[in-house]
Amino acid sequence: MNQGLKVLITGATGMVGQGVLYECLEDERISEVLCIGRSRLGIQDPKLKEIILPDLSDIDPLHEGLEGLDACFMCMGVSAAGMTEKEYTKVTYDMTLGLAQKLVQIRPEMVLTYVSGQGTDATEKGRLMWARVKGRTENALKNLGFAGAYMFRPGVIIPERGIRSRTRSYQFIYDNFMWLIRILKKLSPDSIVSTSQLGQSMIQIALKGYEHEIIHPRDIHTLSKRYNNSRYTKDHV
Repeated sequence: MNQGLKVLITGATGMVGQGVLYECLEDERISEVLCIGRSRLGIQDPKLKEIILPDLSDIDPLHEGLEGLDACFMCMGVSAAGMTEKEYTKVTYDMTLGLAQKLVQIRPEMVLTYVSGQGTDATEKGRLMWARVKGRTENALKNLGFAGAYMFRPGVIIPERGIRSRTRSYQFIYDNFMWLIRILKKLSPDSIVSTSQLGQSMIQIALKGYEHEIIHPRDIHTLSKRYNNSRYTKDHV
């Protein structure tokens, strides 16, 4: 490959975003990683570029810097705990769509991945508020006109490389019940994924696409295996 992929990551300070970022920085097929967020990552790497932006939906001044993107890995997200539907919609739907609509205008050829969650309600009519909002977000993203749009629905995620969750309740579980998560993984290997596998599967999709738009844990395992099988071959793009 003469020229590597240029990728954009949102939510790179979060648990999933960090995992995706580390995989992108280590993959020689990716030449540039642009992270947009509200705070700095504290990471130094020659192919990492950061843009600090208080309002992620206002990217008009960044138009030139976003040209030539091959993929956008949307990993930003918040817990719905304690939030009203209006508040959660503003953060989850409005901000995500505001950014995605600008991106598709600038670079419709790019591939977009969005981290949703197991239980997301594609009908947008279920009883769970977060699932309805996530479903509405997924549906809107799929219809924007990107070359490819893939909705990731991981269930339980194991953080690797020393990554910690910014959600206190999640980190409490990791600190105190990781032994149980590892038992569950042995009993049902394809139901639990790692942050590394999430990053690998997104890179694989950016390079080769995938046969399904909705990405479940079993798909993440499949994509991660394809990634590792192809990374060191001559024909890896």
